[in-house]
Amino acid sequence: MFRLILMIILTAFPVYADEAEFVLIPAGEHLLEEYLWTARPLVIFADNPNDPRFVQQMEFLTERASDLADRDVVVITDTDPAAGSAIREELRPRGFMLVLIGKDGAIYLRKPVPWRVRELTRSIDKMPIRLQEMRDSHAPL
Repeated sequence: MFRLILMIILTAFPVYADEAEFVLIPAGEHLLEEYLWTARPLVIFADNPNDPRFVQQMEFLTERASDLADRDVVVITDTDPAAGSAIREELRPRGFMLVLIGKDGAIYLRKPVPWRVRELTRSIDKMPIRLQEMRDSHAPL
């Protein structure tokens, strides 16, 4: 059942986002440095894709995907500890873990439980670069 739900969730998001979706990327060969100054990686780790916390987190993310896209969030998933991705090596998760990284490369959150998008966006909106982005978007032309 969990596998079916996860497959539906993972196929619902393309690799490239439009205005209503966030980017979903498997950890694989990617490095966090690729996103420096361009995106806010939200890395979701689990020991396998059937972890109920992983499935719940992906459901939470799909509920308000546009809020994440508005904040330049890319979601990176890693559900295979044996693959030894560079991102897993760098962040060293234990079981399920959510990590929010700012555009400046700083780690702003590490959580062992799923978070709703509302909680995530509140944290993002307090980041210094996001505050500057919001100020700049309201500046007169």
